[in-house]
Amino acid sequence: MNRFAYRTTGFAIKTLSLFSKARIYLHGEANIPQGSLIFVINHFTRMETLFLPYHIYYLTGKKPVWSLGDADLFKGALGDYLKAVGVVSTRSPDRDMLIVKSLLTGEASWIIYPEGLMVKNKKLVEKGRFMLSYAGGKHPPHTGAATLALRTEFYRQRLIALSETLPDEARRLMSLFQIKDIEPLKATRTMIVPVNITYYPMRSRENTLSRLAEFFVDHPSDRMMDEIMTEGAMLLSGVDIDIRFGAAISIQDCLTASAIERDISAIRTFDFDDPISSRRAMRKQAWKIMQQYMTAIYSMTTVNPDHLFAAMLDKIPFKRIEAFDLRRRVFLAVTQKTGPSGSFMHKSLAENQIHLITDDNYNRFRDFIEIAVEKKILARKDNDLIKLSSTHPRVLDFHRFRIDNPIAVMVNEIEPLVRLQRSIRCLAWQPAFWIRRRIIRFLLEKALSDYARDYVAFYIEGESKDKSVGQPILIKGRSNKLGIVLFHGYMAAPMELKGLAEYLAENGWWVYVPRLKGHGTAPEDLAIRSAADWMNSADEAIALITSKCRKVVLGGFSMGAGLALEAAARIRHPALAGVFAVCPPFRLQDFSSKFVPAVSMWNRFMSSVKREDVKKEFVENHPENPHINYLRNPVSGVRELDKLMKSAESRLGDIHLPSLLVQSDEDPVVDEKGTRKAFKLLGSERKRCLLIHSSRHGILLGDGATEVYRAVEEFISRLVKPD
Repeated sequence: MNRFAYRTTGFAIKTLSLFSKARIYLHGEANIPQGSLIFVINHFTRMETLFLPYHIYYLTGKKPVWSLGDADLFKGALGDYLKAVGVVSTRSPDRDMLIVKSLLTGEASWIIYPEGLMVKNKKLVEKGRFMLSYAGGKHPPHTGAATLALRTEFYRQRLIALSETLPDEARRLMSLFQIKDIEPLKATRTMIVPVNITYYPMRSRENTLSRLAEFFVDHPSDRMMDEIMTEGAMLLSGVDIDIRFGAAISIQDCLTASAIERDISAIRTFDFDDPISSRRAMRKQAWKIMQQYMTAIYSMTTVNPDHLFAAMLDKIPFKRIEAFDLRRRVFLAVTQKTGPSGSFMHKSLAENQIHLITDDNYNRFRDFIEIAVEKKILARKDNDLIKLSSTHPRVLDFHRFRIDNPIAVMVNEIEPLVRLQRSIRCLAWQPAFWIRRRIIRFLLEKALSDYARDYVAFYIEGESKDKSVGQPILIKGRSNKLGIVLFHGYMAAPMELKGLAEYLAENGWWVYVPRLKGHGTAPEDLAIRSAADWMNSADEAIALITSKCRKVVLGGFSMGAGLALEAAARIRHPALAGVFAVCPPFRLQDFSSKFVPAVSMWNRFMSSVKREDVKKEFVENHPENPHINYLRNPVSGVRELDKLMKSAESRLGDIHLPSLLVQSDEDPVVDEKGTRKAFKLLGSERKRCLLIHSSRHGILLGDGATEVYRAVEEFISRLVKPD
């Protein structure tokens, strides 16, 4: 191996990154100790043999990293390159001696794949034990890494002991291993570092590289096409590669058996490959160490959405599954506690997962279902999914497994995660009504606890309103036939819509008025919130009521009206039956709002020159309902309101639900021309625009509110009992 080869490898990786969309994330680097290190790593793609030595080289202070490779790879120019970057053939006669020597002298760290080859089907466990499937059959993981680590530490301890009791033999062994000074041996130890690599998403599909292979190679083998289609798709389409380093295993602690200790201190001569009396004890320890590092490797699998969808689908005992029911079960699986005692989650699962049961904003569910349908695991029928075959592995060509049954690969990969499997199995077997009940309880408790926490965190004596003003309102109905979600306005709180909520609830309907993030506490809370935060609050409320009621109507006032329209355009849920919007602020009357961009620019400039004292973060507000609304308006909030309304306006054509727009004709805050324009843009066939004669914006409170209540009630009644 030479350092030029490492620089060449680094250059190759940087060149590859120019057209590759792969993203590498390192975790647990602090677990890499000083010492003689063997990294044991799971093996799924050929990419690992390129980028892993490169990253470990830098993580270990630019110490060379050598690895074992399949003997079949050592042919022609590729074989020469592998030798140059420190890859040693598994059939090399001096393999073990070279590894032990380089570990003792500190020349290099080593990478060993205990599975022995790529485990393309990810089938790792059989009857509770590690058992790997490959093209030639099955075998347990190799103990080679453990054996080599034990032999290295055995000779380290023997050299240290003999330097005191039998110096001539110590010098002979030092010459054998080319060790110049015994003192460095005393200061270090042999350690095995378990490493897990997880890819997401894992897709096998035709790509530029596979098309080139078919063009240039006559009858490419299944093995070649599998690797090009799988690894080529991941590189070119984009894949997250999570590399986790686990706690190091100290090998010195594994040499305490009396037979091993006797051989370490034995005052006699034996060579590297001579049989020793403790061989059986060493094999026993190697087996235990192998079980330890295999458990560690697969306990660090980075669980991603595909894993959860596949495992849940596999364990649900029903052939016909309602799509949103599957999504709810996965949502609950994600919300279970994770961490060192649980599972490591992909970064996409660390965020709010409400999109799983509302709009599938990132298309993660859609992409998974498309693969399952393509591979004939599922079929779609209306809003249901029909299982066509088991997700368990079928008898397939090993080298086509990733192409033919990627869902089984996803299921297999997290099979060793016992705690997660138990949680998924429990959720999969619960009846749908119980899953809905759990969703409702979780989301309601979350809404209440979020508000309690924010109220305490942002409370301002003499300015914050009574806690009841911002408390979410849930009025239970007499049946599950219809539910209504109402969204309050900007700088307001649920109390703003209490009158309308109680009026509609008299019909026996469920009514829920959530608190939108940043409201009901203090202006400083609103100043740090975004339109995305308000949309998440809205989605959580919609998810709660759609889990309870067969039909759901969305509605809101002012900014809440914009949220209702935006959600109606974005969310495709079979329960959504209609939407109404009261005074949606598509166009504002307040001239001062036009100065917000200039004020924002001023604030950013003042931050850049460290003059926080002259920034203008709030402007005075003179609301119609000072007992509910904030008296200070954050400039950042107006900017986010503008983003929300622009997003809602751009999507009005996607709304096909029956719709009602209500607007006061002399609204001092909202220009009714904006509402008229929005009405024309609506994609609904059944739509109505109602103008209320009023010179107030807050027409849901005070004089004239009953007229609006009746109009909304009439609109909803027609949805329940259409003409």
